[in-house]
Amino acid sequence: MKSMNNRILRIVFAWVLGLVLIIWPDSALRYMVVTIGILFLIAGLISLASYFARDKRLYPSSRFPLDGAGSVLFGLVLIVMPSFFVHVLMYLLGLMLMLAGITQIVALGSARKWTEVSFGFYIVPILVLVAGLVVLFNPFTVASTAFMLLGITSLVYGLSELINYVKFRQRER
Repeated sequence: MKSMNNRILRIVFAWVLGLVLIIWPDSALRYMVVTIGILFLIAGLISLASYFARDKRLYPSSRFPLDGAGSVLFGLVLIVMPSFFVHVLMYLLGLMLMLAGITQIVALGSARKWTEVSFGFYIVPILVLVAGLVVLFNPFTVASTAFMLLGITSLVYGLSELINYVKFRQRER
């Protein structure tokens, strides 16, 4: 019975998550960044608290946890300016995709010097390059679309889980 309750909980969670991501993709993205910021903040605060609460007799010359302080600062930036971080992240993603596409095209071009490379090999690198350009020139639409796709996937997962639940529940009886 407990596993059935867990399955129902997973179904409901998947549907709620899916609907939230489809209805409010931009807000979901910002809240995800804020949540990540909170996790960085908590980890940094724990690190700093451990440093200040240490037994100074056992660890008198312990080094200050710069990673903890950095984690606190990074977490605060994510919490206070989530849209800025998302914007920067999307531009970095666009640049990385463009560089990946260009690198593959150049590699295929140099491979033509010693072997035959058909046009079909260029299709994926060109698509990656175009995807990078799309992300660069339309970062928030791409982010929203990705979250909507995750939402649709979550709804489909919930439906699949429900179908499995109904089917296997009948077999158990």
